[in-house]
Amino acid sequence: MFYRPEDGHGLKHNPFNAVVTPRPIGWISTRGADGSENLAPYSFFNAVAYVPPQVMFASTSAKPDRDGTKDSIANIRDTGVFCVNIVEYEMRDVMNVTSGAWERETDEFTKAGIDRIECETIPASRVANAPASLECKLTQIVQLPGEANFVAFGEVTGVHLRDDCVVDGMFDILKYQPLTRLGYRDYSRITEVFELKRPGE
Repeated sequence: MFYRPEDGHGLKHNPFNAVVTPRPIGWISTRGADGSENLAPYSFFNAVAYVPPQVMFASTSAKPDRDGTKDSIANIRDTGVFCVNIVEYEMRDVMNVTSGAWERETDEFTKAGIDRIECETIPASRVANAPASLECKLTQIVQLPGEANFVAFGEVTGVHLRDDCVVDGMFDILKYQPLTRLGYRDYSRITEVFELKRPGE
């Protein structure tokens, strides 16, 4: 099968959503200029540089009360900071609650019953028991082609690692089993790892 996205695919659901998988989930916490809090998951998320450490996430739709974008991007525009919380398998259900298109004034931490704690280097909350949280200072927001497609890039200014996830001097993902996004409504968790050495190592 071959199709040009501009012509449509003719399938029941968009296959592009299932091609680039698995995708890590960035659970983005932000605080608005008015002090309101927001927590929302984004599966267009990844690390993009080591030195200095940098990450990105993309927001691809809009809410009617946010002038062409979502709460996360709107808050980041106002404050210049955000926190990426890593999602573990055990938090899948509360993470899913925060994925709703809730009203602007909704505090997803409260709605989903998630404990929060203040970040160290930025004025925002983070998920208290997340396996890891990355405090970030915005470097740029890039608008992509299409309606309401924005990518936020941030430099990591603080890193929180849950103590039980640090084993023998390494961050051990099997201690928390990262939740990943697949296509459509499908998710997965990482339960097995293996090592490959690059040529010459």
